[in-house]
Amino acid sequence: MVAPVPLSSIPLQERPALVRQHFNKLGISGVIITRGDEYLGEYVAPHSERLAWLTGFTGSAGLAILLEKKGSVFSDGRYTVQMAEQAPSTLWETHHSGEIPPRQWLTQNAQGLRIGYDPKLTSQKDLSSWQAAGVQLIPLAENPIDLAWHDQPSSPAGPIHHQPFTFTGETSQNKRDHLAQKLHKEGQDAMILADCPSLAWLLNIRGHDIAMTPIAHAYGILHADGTADIFADRSRFHDEIEDSGIHPRHPDELLDALKALSGKVVRVDPATTPVWFNMRLKEARAHIVEATDLCTLPKAIKTAVEQDGSRRAHELDSIALARFLHWFEEHGIGHRETELAEKLESFRAMSPDYRGPSFETISAAGPNGAYPHYRAEVGRDSILQENSVYLVDSGAQYPFGTTDITRTVWTGPAEAPLSVRLAFTAVLKGHITLSRQRFPMGLPGYRLDSLARSALWNQGLDFDHGTGHGIGSYLSVHEGPQSISVAPRPTGLVAGMILSNEPGYYEVGAYGIRIENLLLVRESSLPGNARPSLEFEVLTHTPIDRKLIAIEQLTTEERHWLDQYHAAVLDKLLPLLEAELHPWLKRSCAPLS
Repeated sequence: MVAPVPLSSIPLQERPALVRQHFNKLGISGVIITRGDEYLGEYVAPHSERLAWLTGFTGSAGLAILLEKKGSVFSDGRYTVQMAEQAPSTLWETHHSGEIPPRQWLTQNAQGLRIGYDPKLTSQKDLSSWQAAGVQLIPLAENPIDLAWHDQPSSPAGPIHHQPFTFTGETSQNKRDHLAQKLHKEGQDAMILADCPSLAWLLNIRGHDIAMTPIAHAYGILHADGTADIFADRSRFHDEIEDSGIHPRHPDELLDALKALSGKVVRVDPATTPVWFNMRLKEARAHIVEATDLCTLPKAIKTAVEQDGSRRAHELDSIALARFLHWFEEHGIGHRETELAEKLESFRAMSPDYRGPSFETISAAGPNGAYPHYRAEVGRDSILQENSVYLVDSGAQYPFGTTDITRTVWTGPAEAPLSVRLAFTAVLKGHITLSRQRFPMGLPGYRLDSLARSALWNQGLDFDHGTGHGIGSYLSVHEGPQSISVAPRPTGLVAGMILSNEPGYYEVGAYGIRIENLLLVRESSLPGNARPSLEFEVLTHTPIDRKLIAIEQLTTEERHWLDQYHAAVLDKLLPLLEAELHPWLKRSCAPLS
């Protein structure tokens, strides 16, 4: 099962009709409901689960369009099956957003209609896409979901903590001065900070306003003199503010602060800033420059301190995964998926530095693994059977780093069936090829994506998600701008970035396979006058299940890489694990025969 719909006393079947009751009052005949919150984040608080409340669909990406007589839900390839299962077919159509984009659906179904949207929940980038549909789009002062959802949870506003220099390696003052120089150079007076991870990175703060991502919900403004306003009540600050250049201001002062930018040149990221800011800045007669959030790239390039923190986090995480996989081999069969996730959590919690998961664990037995973002639900989850595939994708937050790892294991006493091993080995070959690849400095990640798919393509197989995403430093487990994906994102890879390497294959009705390690981009030393190059340092140290490998399908170089990887796992973990785990670890990391 996938994650449950937000709790409400209103039956799911009745919710669209309750929302439609407010259309006349708002002067609309339809509404677009986005997944993101007022900060356009991927992960949202219960208060902001509007899409899930309305449709039943609980995926982390998507939107819905509700008209008077029909409605449709859209998401990407990770969630197509989940959408169809969760959104009642009597109320909703479901569409792969890459095949039928919302813009196309609007063009076909909403001509001549007034379609409302919430400007506080909508980016300029998304609005521009919808405007291409040629329909009349109406910004709303009130959200019809909020009007209908009478038992909606309250908005979070928890304590804000200082993230110390020992974990960041750079002061907020240095970061702000560096970005202020860029603002000044480009003739800009200020930049809107609407992205909570950017605000957290720039001001060296963390919070707990949403589960699993340590951010504080707040807006900010960076000025060209290097000072910054943060619109959060001063009572929320648990620690002293790092320096006098950071000015806490009450959220009610935000509108006046935007009015004070009248005549100023203000930088606004169209992808991460709600349209509401553009509307207010235009009213104030500020000059808006749409450009990328200046925090995005330096946040992705980890300092030496952050890189060491990530290595430390992965060491702790690898200890927990080794304990779990050792336990799993002896005791996993017969347990429910949620019980297995809880057991893994208990091993992570043995470390006093553990701060919780970085996302909800994907614990998927057999056919459930075919859902790339499956979520087990207590009471409706499957029991792990012998001679089956189990996929576990999980991550952790530590105050010095964020982790994400996937392992796929076979529960039988002998090796898996040949068809499963061939699919697993094709995934493994792609994983290895990407891990060992050298590449020119500044190469965009999409240029590497096919390396992880080539062996699958040769078998007529593929996967419908990206190969790799960026990782934050005690921040979001999904971080841009870097990625490895079929999407042609232009950001070049730079030493200090961290990405996932997670090719997969999903046989609907049978099993799912994914192998994920995290990779640190670093400079590569090559002899002679070779072009400056980069390579990957593997941060994750967890064995890969030998029972799923068709060894004869691996080349000599691939076998050598895997043997070296397992030797490094053994070397790192053996001194850190209890003696009773040593035989299991040595067996799991033995060279391929």
